[in-house]
Amino acid sequence: MKNIKGTLPNILTLINLSLGVIAILLAVDAERNNANQLFQASLLVMIAALTDRFDGKVARLLDVTSDLGKELDSLSDLISFGVAPVIIAWKVNDYTSIGFLGYLIAVIFPVAGAYRLARYNITTFDNVFRGIPITIAGAFLSIMNLYSCFLILRKNYSNIHSYITIGLVILLSFLMVSKIKFKKI
Repeated sequence: MKNIKGTLPNILTLINLSLGVIAILLAVDAERNNANQLFQASLLVMIAALTDRFDGKVARLLDVTSDLGKELDSLSDLISFGVAPVIIAWKVNDYTSIGFLGYLIAVIFPVAGAYRLARYNITTFDNVFRGIPITIAGAFLSIMNLYSCFLILRKNYSNIHSYITIGLVILLSFLMVSKIKFKKI
């Protein structure tokens, strides 16, 4: 029974990872004018955030926390909340049109997220986060992606939204690597 009990949190974590990978595939496959597909990809990231919310809780509830689970969770979070949202933003906002800056924007978000996750994994826990968690940063970026897709579907999108998203990516990247304290909820 312990083996089955011990795998449940990891199954939730792998669902998180799977949703992130599918979101990436949907985004890569979508044309910018296919806002429906990009909207669906953003929704998958939000659903991944729900599974991420529960994997650790389930592990603690069942008393099956493990180093493997912690590492697996971090790797999954990097894909689902670091890589997937920025690829979706890349497609929604057509960052190829701004050249090198577009690539830089697409790289800083997952790099900041990876740094934040690594720092979290080696830090002793004290009910306070240092830097915004990647899950929250990825969810905020996904909400912006959802909003941009909605505007594209309504034919009400303008380039200002692209610049707002760039600002959000930079701000969230900074908040992830910062040492600003955020109370754990």
